[in-house]
Amino acid sequence: MNNPLRHIKHAGPGLVLAATGLGAGDLIAASVAGAKFGTAILWAAVLGAIMKYVMNEGLTRWQLATGTTLLEGWVQRLPKFISIYFFIYLLAWSFIVAGALIAGTGLAAHALFPGISVERWGIFHSLLALVLVLVGRYTLLEYLMKIFLGLMLLLVIICAILVAPGVPDILHGLLAPSVPEGSVIFIFSVIGGVGGSVTLLCYGYWIDERNWTEPKDLPRSRADLAVAYFLTGLFGIAIMIIAAGIHPDVLTGPDMALGIANRLEEVAGPFGKWCFLIGFWCAVFSSMLGVWQGIPYLFADFVEQYTYQPEKPSHVSTRSIAYRGYLVYLALPPMLLLLAGEPVWLVIVYAVAGAFFMPLLCVLLLLLNNRRKLLGDLKNGLLTNLVLLGSLLLFVVLLYTEVAKHFG
Repeated sequence: MNNPLRHIKHAGPGLVLAATGLGAGDLIAASVAGAKFGTAILWAAVLGAIMKYVMNEGLTRWQLATGTTLLEGWVQRLPKFISIYFFIYLLAWSFIVAGALIAGTGLAAHALFPGISVERWGIFHSLLALVLVLVGRYTLLEYLMKIFLGLMLLLVIICAILVAPGVPDILHGLLAPSVPEGSVIFIFSVIGGVGGSVTLLCYGYWIDERNWTEPKDLPRSRADLAVAYFLTGLFGIAIMIIAAGIHPDVLTGPDMALGIANRLEEVAGPFGKWCFLIGFWCAVFSSMLGVWQGIPYLFADFVEQYTYQPEKPSHVSTRSIAYRGYLVYLALPPMLLLLAGEPVWLVIVYAVAGAFFMPLLCVLLLLLNNRRKLLGDLKNGLLTNLVLLGSLLLFVVLLYTEVAKHFG
């Protein structure tokens, strides 16, 4: 019998996915939840990781069963407006997320080395990531991301141990789910934020780089994803424990990370502060590196689908003009947001459009992955469909919340 556990030692694309998805947004969402409700809603990080695992596992089954990426399935088998909507969304999402990552890396580096401004640090990191992706291949990305992921997890776990409120409280928050008064929106934020959103789609291209292309590769992919989302949930839990233990003064925006670091210094001394700041830098720079390398695959795949020639291979090349052009689009134009600040309308468009993506992905996995004619024995099972339906309901509530918050 094929034991998926023996594939764990080959984990790679999932670790890249985890390092990419664990960014400043996850840190802030988990920190706010921990600061407001302590360890009571630790279970939300676990639930979010499980939901994202199921969605990514479905994406993987589609790709291994059909030999096409999920994005190709959207273009080829569903009404055109779905792929066109996502293409427009991708352009806006990329610009705003890239700007946020440039600002986030600048803030993290400035906190460590304040002699250089946030703007200059952000520009430096964007250009560094651009060069690393241009000159390196996927193997370099995977190597670097394993280092960043290991370091950030080690450091945030050390911080969590330094300020942990107590093992019984932690176990109660994990094993006895509760919903404190006023916590629902924060629970949704943790579940929706943990593990990324659009970057889930990059996993299909990363397993292709590892030549995991056949149904027989599904067990190793499942083990790879299980490791990735276990570590993702662990990161979210550690951040919530840190916030619960120190009660930071700042509860909004990227300055919250600096607020946590300063409070850690008061509670655990300079060692705690520097551990957190280095872990924060690892989180935001690894996210930048993963987005810079992974998101251009999506754009290049779109270009290939809409200029399709039968003799072209389905593998998306990182040397193509479309891939490299989109990489430049991520690395350079969003720098303008550092100078001009994020326009309010742009923030609103991003928040609302972003909330649309996860329910869209749930619906498409329900539509495509239940077709036995296409997936055969790899089609969705009952449990997978139930989890996807539950995720869809949750993300629709998140969508309604975002729309009401900005337009209500």
